[in-house]
Amino acid sequence: MKSKIRHLIAAMALALPFSATALASSEGPALPKAPINIQDTESLQRGAQIFTNYCLSCHSASAMRYNRLTDIGLTEEQIKANLLPEGAKIGDQMNIAMNKKDAQAWFGATPPDLSLIARSRGADYLYGYLRGFYRDPSRPTGWNNAVFDKVGMPHIFWEWQGEQVLKTAKNAEGHEEHKLELIKAGTLTKLENGKANTVEFDKRMADLTNFLVYVGEPAQVKRQQIGYVVLMFLSLLLLPLAYFLKKEYWRDVH
Repeated sequence: MKSKIRHLIAAMALALPFSATALASSEGPALPKAPINIQDTESLQRGAQIFTNYCLSCHSASAMRYNRLTDIGLTEEQIKANLLPEGAKIGDQMNIAMNKKDAQAWFGATPPDLSLIARSRGADYLYGYLRGFYRDPSRPTGWNNAVFDKVGMPHIFWEWQGEQVLKTAKNAEGHEEHKLELIKAGTLTKLENGKANTVEFDKRMADLTNFLVYVGEPAQVKRQQIGYVVLMFLSLLLLPLAYFLKKEYWRDVH
């Protein structure tokens, strides 16, 4: 019995390096860190505007209602004037008018609802995806994505970002690395001395990612605000009590 256990342990030890190698090779591309701050209401408002103007024509966010945007500092009048589609009411869900059959015919698949996309994929994934489109003539739309290979979605922000291409090169260790290179500037990017300046475009994508994180859990904005107030209240209440308790306890010792 002991001999069988020893053989089993030895087999597991030999398998570990191969398992680790397989895991490393299956890892996706390195993702940039998304600058998320759901307390930044101006960023959330800009993200809401981008989402309703550019994304909501194809992607719904059915778990979200327009009047919930008052949580990020917008008034109902501002929502109606700037974000509400024609014919929609302030209490409606963020749904799209396009039906599933048309979406299937046009895109090959129904565009997913984005209510929980930030919670399922992660903010870093979304931020990298939004910035990761590049020209690929082999794709039906003419675009591919460094984060989501063979993506069916066209690059709706190409006028802002411009055009990127995917370059492949070998690093010092001889491994292939893929890098995106901006070859044509957009309205929010620049090519300066052969180097790409994408700060303005990246800010827009950060705002959109920030808003999608908020949509995944709208209550977190007020929850965090209430949490700060509760912590301040407890600190003001408990610190004096703790001080006088310590003073009373150590009075007899000293």
